[in-house]
Amino acid sequence: MNANTPARLDLKRDEALTIEWADGSVSRYPIAYLRRLSPSADQRELRKAIRSNPLTVLPSSPGGEGVVANGAELVGNYAIKIHFSDGHNTGLYTWEYLREIDPARAGGQVEGRERAPGDEGPRHDDPLGLG
Repeated sequence: MNANTPARLDLKRDEALTIEWADGSVSRYPIAYLRRLSPSADQRELRKAIRSNPLTVLPSSPGGEGVVANGAELVGNYAIKIHFSDGHNTGLYTWEYLREIDPARAGGQVEGRERAPGDEGPRHDDPLGLG
């Protein structure tokens, strides 16, 4: 079992996802933080739009503090899919991605973090970067 494999998952629907990793370390991801850093294409595009234009009109619930996790499901042996109370459920949180966005690795800075791995890639409507 490699270090990026969870040994134990604990989802507290209105609080956080806590993961005990195979290497013994523990990561705690607040639900609003996971929603804000969803790896889905639409959320990546929203984060890009916000960085390029601070006046970007936000959807009605862009991962604010009131969002909770309605449930979750494992995707194979490599990811978890979380169903959020605002209807968002298209992001697949791979174990590797979760390690990259671990709030402890961000120096404890959870609030205000607006970048996630993959945000610098090509636009969703131009996946090959040809546009």
